[in-house]
Amino acid sequence: MVAAVLVPLVLWRVYSRVRRLTTRQRSHTWRHRTTLVFFPLLVLALGIVALGTNAIALAGLAAGLPVGAVLGRIAINKTRFDQADGAYYFTPNAPIGLAVAALFMGRMAWRGYEFYVLGSFAHHEFVTSPLTLVIFGVLAGYYMSYAFGLLAWRKRTASI
Repeated sequence: MVAAVLVPLVLWRVYSRVRRLTTRQRSHTWRHRTTLVFFPLLVLALGIVALGTNAIALAGLAAGLPVGAVLGRIAINKTRFDQADGAYYFTPNAPIGLAVAALFMGRMAWRGYEFYVLGSFAHHEFVTSPLTLVIFGVLAGYYMSYAFGLLAWRKRTASI
């Protein structure tokens, strides 16, 4: 019964996320700033949990962050920027964004499968797996780097 409600909800969120990675979007500085607050806090929280339970997972998180940051920098350089009617728009580089999202969603699907098959309490290391945290580090590094690039673009174009 829970799966009948949860699966369509998750699929809808995946669809909306993928759509945002491939289409022209209006740039809102509050969104970019929120990304730069939310992801570091989440990385810090996961790092604290990993430090207390599995130091190798913490190393995985630390290894994934710079990889994601480099991918975010490459993606921001390939992003198309434009202005219309006083509003700022950008079209993300679809291949890089989709690859990062697919990597993370694939890992979460696998972990969810493991969690479901082993039972809800039998698999207690859901967020302390080194591979999961490497992939999360790539995702977080990508989004933080990309948000920073978007804010830098907005700052440059506002001063012109």
